Amino acid sequence: MSYANQSQTLNITGQQYQGLLERVLFSTLIGMPCCVFLFINGIMLFTLRSKPVFRETSRYILLYNLLFADTVQLALGQLLYLLAVCRIMLTYPVCGVLSMLAVLTNDISPLTLVLMSLERYVAVCYPLRHATIITIRNTGVAIIVVWAISLLNVFTRVLLLLNYPFEDLESLVMTDVCSDIAMLLEPITDLYDKAYTYFLFVSATVAIISSYIGVMVAARSASTDKASAHKVRNTLLLHLVQLGLSLSSTMHTSIVQSLSTVLQRLVIVRIKTVFYVFIYILPRCLSSLIYGLRDQTIRPVLLYHLCCRMSLSCSTKG
Repeated sequence: MSYANQSQTLNITGQQYQGLLERVLFSTLIGMPCCVFLFINGIMLFTLRSKPVFRETSRYILLYNLLFADTVQLALGQLLYLLAVCRIMLTYPVCGVLSMLAVLTNDISPLTLVLMSLERYVAVCYPLRHATIITIRNTGVAIIVVWAISLLNVFTRVLLLLNYPFEDLESLVMTDVCSDIAMLLEPITDLYDKAYTYFLFVSATVAIISSYIGVMVAARSASTDKASAHKVRNTLLLHLVQLGLSLSSTMHTSIVQSLSTVLQRLVIVRIKTVFYVFIYILPRCLSSLIYGLRDQTIRPVLLYHLCCRMSLSCSTKG
């Protein structure tokens, strides 16, 4: 009898050790590239504020807004991932603040992509009126509207959360790790989340595809610069890819909820990790890579700042 108990204890200890080793390995493999891209995004943000041409051009102002939201989202995602790996249980108010901040920045990305697509559409289809339509003032107003829509969504979610009877709980400490799924406390919150997500991304997809079709039609005109139209068309396709990845990162909640009813918890954790890498981290890293390397104005300045920071870091260590 004691031998059976001892074997069971050793088996449990081995499973715990394997789980710990797996968590350390995954957190290291995921944390290192995440920190690298946070560094690159930070340099990119600094680059976009380093010269007047970036601060006074609507296209780069919109890019700064997109990159800022992606960077905050990436940092929040990494923080929540580390808290989950370390099995640190937060209170509902703290988790609510982090989740609402993540929702805010997650909404800003697709809305900013729409603005960037419309700006490129105007540049190709109405080149003579581009300077009068796409002004610094109009760009600032558009960005304020984007933030206002996102804040309104967050405010609505907070009101729905306040309807939950927290006073009936024995403790405000959560029984599970903090995540967007954990904050869907009532069916109406889940329903609102799905309805808003579908509406947002359908609207954004229609806007980007319409801009793409408009550019394609304009490219056939004899008065349109073919090379410029071709470049803008590729940019709009990249915007559509980014939007699709952002949609995947938002819709993965429904997928995980469906799988959690039929799969074991350890398998769900591994699936969450895969989703986190490919549809959460990857979209937030694309902006700096796409625009930092493709844009002829940004590329030399970005490479200069990256090389300076790396050489300064190496000289400090030496």
